Amino acid sequence: MLRPTAQTFVLCALLVAGAMLFAGLLDAAGAAEPVRLIFDTDMGNDVDDAMALGVIHALESRGACRLLAVTLTKDNPLAAAYVDAVNTFYGRGDIPIGVVHNGPTPEVGRFLKMVTQTDDGQLRYPHDLDGSKAPEATALLRRVLADQPDGSVVIAQVGFSTNLARLLQSPPDDISPLSGRELVAKKVRLLSVMAGAFAPIRGNKRYGEYNVVKDLPAARLLTESWPTPIVFSGYEIGQAIRYPAESIVNDFGYVKHHPLAEAYCLYSPPPHNRPTYDLTSVLYGVYPDRGYFSLSEPGRVTFGDDSSTQFVADPNGRHRYLIVNDPQVIRVQATFVQLVSEPPNR
Repeated sequence: MLRPTAQTFVLCALLVAGAMLFAGLLDAAGAAEPVRLIFDTDMGNDVDDAMALGVIHALESRGACRLLAVTLTKDNPLAAAYVDAVNTFYGRGDIPIGVVHNGPTPEVGRFLKMVTQTDDGQLRYPHDLDGSKAPEATALLRRVLADQPDGSVVIAQVGFSTNLARLLQSPPDDISPLSGRELVAKKVRLLSVMAGAFAPIRGNKRYGEYNVVKDLPAARLLTESWPTPIVFSGYEIGQAIRYPAESIVNDFGYVKHHPLAEAYCLYSPPPHNRPTYDLTSVLYGVYPDRGYFSLSEPGRVTFGDDSSTQFVADPNGRHRYLIVNDPQVIRVQATFVQLVSEPPNR
Protein backbone atom coordinates (compact mmCIF):
# COMPACT_ATOMS: atom_id res chain seq x y z
CA MET A 1 0.00 0.00 0.00
CA LEU A 2 1.37 3.40 -0.98
CA ARG A 3 1.70 5.90 1.81
CA PRO A 4 1.17 9.56 0.96
CA THR A 5 4.19 11.74 1.55
CA ALA A 6 4.04 14.91 3.61
CA GLN A 7 4.39 16.91 0.39
CA THR A 8 1.43 15.08 -1.15
CA PHE A 9 -0.67 15.76 1.93
CA VAL A 10 0.16 19.47 1.88
CA LEU A 11 -0.52 19.69 -1.87
CA CYS A 12 -3.91 18.03 -1.49
CA ALA A 13 -4.75 20.32 1.41
CA LEU A 14 -3.79 23.33 -0.65
CA LEU A 15 -5.92 22.20 -3.59
CA VAL A 16 -8.94 21.57 -1.39
CA ALA A 17 -8.50 24.83 0.48
CA GLY A 18 -8.05 26.68 -2.81
CA ALA A 19 -11.20 25.18 -4.28
CA MET A 20 -13.19 26.05 -1.16
CA LEU A 21 -11.78 29.57 -1.20
CA PHE A 22 -12.61 30.08 -4.87
CA ALA A 23 -16.17 28.89 -4.42
CA GLY A 24 -16.61 31.03 -1.31
CA LEU A 25 -15.27 34.13 -3.00
CA LEU A 26 -17.55 33.65 -5.97
CA ASP A 27 -20.56 33.21 -3.69
CA ALA A 28 -19.62 36.31 -1.71
CA ALA A 29 -19.02 38.55 -4.71
CA GLY A 30 -21.56 41.33 -4.72
CA ALA A 31 -22.94 40.30 -1.34
CA ALA A 32 -21.59 43.39 0.40
CA GLU A 33 -20.28 46.79 -0.58
CA PRO A 34 -16.62 46.57 -1.61
CA VAL A 35 -14.11 47.61 1.04
CA ARG A 36 -12.83 51.11 0.34
CA LEU A 37 -9.08 50.51 0.52
CA ILE A 38 -5.99 52.71 0.61
CA PHE A 39 -2.66 50.93 0.12
CA ASP A 40 0.36 52.59 1.74
CA THR A 41 3.56 50.82 0.68
CA ASP A 42 7.34 51.06 0.45
CA MET A 43 7.18 49.47 -3.00
CA GLY A 44 10.61 48.43 -4.23
CA ASN A 45 12.27 47.48 -0.96
CA ASP A 46 10.88 43.92 -1.09
CA VAL A 47 8.79 42.08 -3.64
CA ASP A 48 6.00 41.21 -1.21
CA ASP A 49 4.67 44.75 -1.75
CA ALA A 50 4.25 43.94 -5.44
CA MET A 51 2.46 40.68 -4.70
CA ALA A 52 0.23 42.45 -2.19
CA LEU A 53 -0.79 44.90 -4.92
CA GLY A 54 -1.63 41.91 -7.11
CA VAL A 55 -3.82 40.52 -4.32
CA ILE A 56 -5.67 43.84 -4.15
CA HIS A 57 -6.38 43.81 -7.88
CA ALA A 58 -7.64 40.22 -7.76
CA LEU A 59 -9.91 41.11 -4.85
CA GLU A 60 -11.18 44.18 -6.68
CA SER A 61 -11.97 42.03 -9.72
CA ARG A 62 -14.03 39.82 -7.39
CA GLY A 63 -15.93 42.84 -6.08
CA ALA A 64 -14.43 42.55 -2.58
CA CYS A 65 -12.64 45.91 -2.48
CA ARG A 66 -12.10 49.15 -4.35
CA LEU A 67 -8.59 50.58 -4.40
CA LEU A 68 -8.98 54.30 -3.73
CA ALA A 69 -5.30 55.25 -3.85
CA VAL A 70 -1.75 54.01 -3.42
CA THR A 71 0.67 56.07 -1.36
CA LEU A 72 4.39 55.40 -1.28
CA THR A 73 6.91 55.60 1.55
CA LYS A 74 9.82 54.66 -0.72
CA ASP A 75 11.35 57.90 -1.93
CA ASN A 76 12.33 56.90 -5.46
CA PRO A 77 10.38 58.07 -8.54
CA LEU A 78 10.48 54.61 -10.10
CA ALA A 79 8.38 53.27 -7.22
CA ALA A 80 5.40 55.32 -8.40
CA ALA A 81 6.09 54.38 -12.01
CA TYR A 82 6.13 50.69 -11.09
CA VAL A 83 2.84 50.94 -9.18
CA ASP A 84 1.28 52.74 -12.13
CA ALA A 85 2.57 50.01 -14.46
CA VAL A 86 1.04 47.28 -12.31
CA ASN A 87 -2.26 49.15 -12.04
CA THR A 88 -2.25 49.63 -15.82
CA PHE A 89 -1.52 45.92 -16.35
CA TYR A 90 -4.67 45.13 -14.35
CA GLY A 91 -6.72 47.68 -16.28
CA ARG A 92 -6.83 50.32 -13.54
CA GLY A 93 -4.22 52.84 -14.61
CA ASP A 94 -6.23 55.80 -13.31
CA ILE A 95 -5.84 54.95 -9.60
CA PRO A 96 -4.29 57.97 -7.80
CA ILE A 97 -0.72 57.52 -6.57
CA GLY A 98 0.99 59.74 -3.99
CA VAL A 99 4.67 59.90 -3.12
CA VAL A 100 6.69 60.67 -0.03
CA HIS A 101 9.20 63.52 0.09
CA ASN A 102 12.40 63.09 2.10
CA GLY A 103 11.59 59.46 2.80
CA PRO A 104 14.04 57.04 4.42
CA THR A 105 14.87 54.76 1.44
CA PRO A 106 15.68 56.59 -1.82
CA GLU A 107 17.62 53.65 -3.32
CA VAL A 108 16.19 52.20 -6.52
CA GLY A 109 16.16 48.61 -5.23
CA ARG A 110 16.34 45.40 -7.22
CA PHE A 111 13.32 45.45 -9.52
CA LEU A 112 11.97 48.96 -10.05
CA LYS A 113 14.14 49.57 -13.10
CA MET A 114 12.09 47.00 -14.98
CA VAL A 115 9.53 49.73 -15.72
CA THR A 116 12.10 51.36 -18.02
CA GLN A 117 12.50 48.22 -20.14
CA THR A 118 11.43 48.43 -23.79
CA ASP A 119 10.61 45.88 -26.46
CA ASP A 120 10.82 47.10 -30.06
CA GLY A 121 10.81 50.68 -28.84
CA GLN A 122 7.71 50.27 -26.66
CA LEU A 123 7.56 50.06 -22.88
CA ARG A 124 7.32 46.46 -21.80
CA TYR A 125 5.03 47.59 -18.97
CA PRO A 126 3.04 50.61 -20.17
CA HIS A 127 2.48 53.44 -17.71
CA ASP A 128 2.12 57.20 -17.93
CA LEU A 129 3.08 58.43 -14.46
CA ASP A 130 6.36 60.23 -13.90
CA GLY A 131 7.08 59.60 -10.24
CA SER A 132 8.94 62.89 -9.90
CA LYS A 133 5.70 64.70 -10.77
CA ALA A 134 3.29 62.61 -8.70
CA PRO A 135 1.27 64.33 -5.95
CA GLU A 136 2.57 64.38 -2.39
CA ALA A 137 1.18 61.53 -0.31
CA THR A 138 -0.20 63.50 2.65
CA ALA A 139 -2.26 65.83 0.47
CA LEU A 140 -3.55 62.88 -1.55
CA LEU A 141 -4.54 61.01 1.60
CA ARG A 142 -6.44 64.04 2.87
CA ARG A 143 -8.22 64.48 -0.45
CA VAL A 144 -9.21 60.83 -0.77
CA LEU A 145 -10.38 60.52 2.83
CA ALA A 146 -12.41 63.73 2.65
CA ASP A 147 -14.37 62.32 -0.29
CA GLN A 148 -15.36 59.06 1.45
CA PRO A 149 -18.39 58.26 3.63
CA ASP A 150 -17.79 58.39 7.36
CA GLY A 151 -16.30 55.26 8.89
CA SER A 152 -15.87 53.54 5.53
CA VAL A 153 -12.14 53.37 4.77
CA VAL A 154 -9.64 50.62 5.48
CA ILE A 155 -5.95 51.46 5.18
CA ALA A 156 -3.35 48.75 4.65
CA GLN A 157 0.04 50.14 5.64
CA VAL A 158 2.80 47.74 4.61
CA GLY A 159 5.83 50.01 4.64
CA PHE A 160 7.03 52.70 6.99
CA SER A 161 4.65 54.85 9.04
CA THR A 162 5.99 58.05 7.47
CA ASN A 163 2.94 59.00 5.41
CA LEU A 164 0.35 58.18 8.03
CA ALA A 165 2.28 59.97 10.76
CA ARG A 166 2.43 63.06 8.58
CA LEU A 167 -1.28 62.69 7.88
CA LEU A 168 -2.01 62.72 11.62
CA GLN A 169 0.04 65.91 11.99
CA SER A 170 -1.52 67.70 9.02
CA PRO A 171 -3.55 70.85 9.80
CA PRO A 172 -6.91 71.89 8.37
CA ASP A 173 -6.63 73.18 4.81
CA ASP A 174 -8.67 73.88 1.69
CA ILE A 175 -9.25 70.13 1.29
CA SER A 176 -10.92 69.71 4.67
CA PRO A 177 -11.56 71.88 7.74
CA LEU A 178 -10.52 68.88 9.86
CA SER A 179 -7.04 68.17 11.16
CA GLY A 180 -5.45 64.95 9.97
CA ARG A 181 -6.26 63.13 13.18
CA GLU A 182 -9.88 64.33 13.05
CA LEU A 183 -10.15 63.28 9.42
CA VAL A 184 -8.84 59.80 10.22
CA ALA A 185 -11.20 59.44 13.19
CA LYS A 186 -14.15 60.39 11.01
CA LYS A 187 -13.39 58.43 7.83
CA VAL A 188 -11.26 55.37 8.73
CA ARG A 189 -12.65 52.25 10.40
CA LEU A 190 -9.54 50.03 10.41
CA LEU A 191 -5.79 50.31 9.96
CA SER A 192 -4.16 47.01 8.99
CA VAL A 193 -0.40 47.32 9.48
CA MET A 194 2.53 45.09 8.62
CA ALA A 195 4.98 46.08 11.35
CA GLY A 196 6.62 44.79 14.50
CA ALA A 197 7.39 41.33 15.80
CA PHE A 198 5.17 39.72 18.40
CA ALA A 199 7.09 36.46 18.82
CA PRO A 200 10.82 35.85 19.35
CA ILE A 201 12.76 35.89 16.07
CA ARG A 202 15.69 33.48 15.91
CA GLY A 203 15.71 33.44 19.70
CA ASN A 204 15.81 37.22 19.91
CA LYS A 205 12.98 38.63 22.01
CA ARG A 206 13.87 42.21 21.10
CA TYR A 207 13.87 42.01 17.32
CA GLY A 208 13.68 45.32 15.45
CA GLU A 209 11.40 44.79 12.46
CA TYR A 210 12.41 46.60 9.24
CA ASN A 211 9.36 48.83 8.82
CA VAL A 212 9.76 50.10 12.37
CA VAL A 213 13.54 50.47 12.21
CA LYS A 214 13.44 52.66 9.11
CA ASP A 215 11.20 55.32 10.67
CA LEU A 216 10.93 54.68 14.40
CA PRO A 217 9.61 58.17 15.28
CA ALA A 218 6.76 57.77 12.79
CA ALA A 219 5.93 54.27 14.06
CA ARG A 220 5.77 55.58 17.61
CA LEU A 221 3.58 58.52 16.63
CA LEU A 222 1.24 56.14 14.82
CA THR A 223 0.77 53.81 17.78
CA GLU A 224 0.38 56.68 20.21
CA SER A 225 -2.00 58.88 18.21
CA TRP A 226 -3.93 56.85 15.64
CA PRO A 227 -7.59 57.13 16.70
CA THR A 228 -9.07 53.94 15.18
CA PRO A 229 -8.42 50.22 15.74
CA ILE A 230 -5.06 48.95 14.46
CA VAL A 231 -4.36 45.30 13.71
CA PHE A 232 -0.68 44.44 13.30
CA SER A 233 0.72 41.62 11.22
CA GLY A 234 4.07 40.90 12.82
CA TYR A 235 7.23 39.68 11.12
CA GLU A 236 6.52 36.14 12.29
CA ILE A 237 3.27 35.91 10.31
CA GLY A 238 4.83 36.53 6.92
CA GLN A 239 7.69 34.23 7.82
CA ALA A 240 5.26 31.42 8.56
CA ILE A 241 3.37 31.82 5.28
CA ARG A 242 5.63 31.51 2.23
CA TYR A 243 4.74 32.11 -1.40
CA PRO A 244 5.76 28.95 -3.32
CA ALA A 245 8.36 29.42 -6.03
CA GLU A 246 6.58 26.77 -8.08
CA SER A 247 3.75 29.24 -8.59
CA ILE A 248 6.11 31.88 -9.96
CA VAL A 249 7.51 29.36 -12.41
CA ASN A 250 4.23 27.79 -13.49
CA ASP A 251 1.25 30.11 -12.93
CA PHE A 252 2.04 33.33 -14.77
CA GLY A 253 2.54 32.07 -18.32
CA TYR A 254 -0.71 33.57 -19.60
CA VAL A 255 1.38 36.60 -20.66
CA LYS A 256 4.92 36.81 -21.99
CA HIS A 257 5.95 39.35 -19.35
CA HIS A 258 4.23 39.62 -15.98
CA PRO A 259 5.06 42.57 -13.68
CA LEU A 260 4.75 40.49 -10.49
CA ALA A 261 6.58 37.35 -11.60
CA GLU A 262 9.39 39.36 -13.17
CA ALA A 263 9.76 41.49 -10.03
CA TYR A 264 9.89 38.32 -7.90
CA CYS A 265 12.70 36.89 -10.06
CA LEU A 266 14.65 40.15 -10.10
CA TYR A 267 14.38 40.52 -6.35
CA SER A 268 15.56 36.97 -5.65
CA PRO A 269 15.39 34.29 -8.35
CA PRO A 270 13.50 31.06 -7.62
CA PRO A 271 13.67 28.55 -6.08
CA HIS A 272 13.10 30.59 -2.97
CA ASN A 273 9.74 30.76 -1.22
CA ARG A 274 9.27 34.42 -0.35
CA PRO A 275 7.65 35.43 2.97
CA THR A 276 4.25 37.05 2.47
CA TYR A 277 4.52 39.83 5.05
CA ASP A 278 2.55 42.52 3.25
CA LEU A 279 -0.01 40.23 1.68
CA THR A 280 -1.25 39.27 5.13
CA SER A 281 -2.19 42.83 6.08
CA VAL A 282 -4.07 43.28 2.81
CA LEU A 283 -5.97 40.01 3.20
CA TYR A 284 -6.96 40.80 6.77
CA GLY A 285 -7.95 44.36 5.87
CA VAL A 286 -10.37 43.17 3.20
CA TYR A 287 -11.54 39.97 4.90
CA PRO A 288 -11.23 40.45 8.67
CA ASP A 289 -14.06 38.02 9.45
CA ARG A 290 -13.19 35.05 7.23
CA GLY A 291 -11.06 33.21 9.79
CA TYR A 292 -7.84 33.43 7.81
CA PHE A 293 -6.15 34.63 11.00
CA SER A 294 -6.80 34.66 14.72
CA LEU A 295 -6.40 37.78 16.83
CA SER A 296 -4.66 38.56 20.07
CA GLU A 297 -6.56 40.08 22.94
CA PRO A 298 -6.88 43.89 22.82
CA GLY A 299 -3.97 45.92 24.10
CA ARG A 300 -1.42 48.61 23.41
CA VAL A 301 1.63 48.37 21.14
CA THR A 302 4.75 50.42 21.76
CA PHE A 303 8.21 50.37 20.21
CA GLY A 304 11.43 50.54 22.23
CA ASP A 305 14.51 52.59 21.49
CA ASP A 306 15.92 49.50 19.72
CA SER A 307 12.72 49.30 17.61
CA SER A 308 11.60 46.15 19.42
CA THR A 309 7.88 45.57 19.87
CA GLN A 310 6.12 45.60 23.22
CA PHE A 311 2.48 44.60 23.66
CA VAL A 312 0.56 45.16 26.88
CA ALA A 313 -2.90 43.63 27.18
CA ASP A 314 -5.64 46.15 27.89
CA PRO A 315 -9.36 45.50 27.40
CA ASN A 316 -9.73 49.14 26.36
CA GLY A 317 -6.76 49.06 23.98
CA ARG A 318 -7.22 49.74 20.27
CA HIS A 319 -4.41 47.43 19.15
CA ARG A 320 -4.39 43.73 18.32
CA TYR A 321 -2.05 41.48 16.34
CA LEU A 322 -2.51 38.53 14.02
CA ILE A 323 -1.91 34.92 15.05
CA VAL A 324 -1.86 31.87 12.75
CA ASN A 325 -2.03 28.14 13.39
CA ASP A 326 -0.94 25.40 10.99
CA PRO A 327 -4.31 24.94 9.22
CA GLN A 328 -4.57 28.70 8.72
CA VAL A 329 -1.08 28.79 7.22
CA ILE A 330 -2.11 26.21 4.62
CA ARG A 331 -5.37 27.99 3.86
CA VAL A 332 -3.81 31.44 3.53
CA GLN A 333 -0.98 30.17 1.34
CA ALA A 334 -3.53 28.60 -1.02
CA THR A 335 -5.47 31.86 -1.04
CA PHE A 336 -2.40 33.87 -1.98
CA VAL A 337 -1.51 31.53 -4.85
CA GLN A 338 -5.04 31.90 -6.23
CA LEU A 339 -5.08 35.67 -5.93
CA VAL A 340 -1.54 36.69 -6.89
CA SER A 341 -1.52 34.55 -10.07
CA GLU A 342 -5.03 35.47 -11.19
CA PRO A 343 -5.10 37.01 -14.70
CA PRO A 344 -6.34 40.58 -15.06
CA ASN A 345 -10.08 41.05 -15.46
CA ARG A 346 -9.92 43.82 -17.99
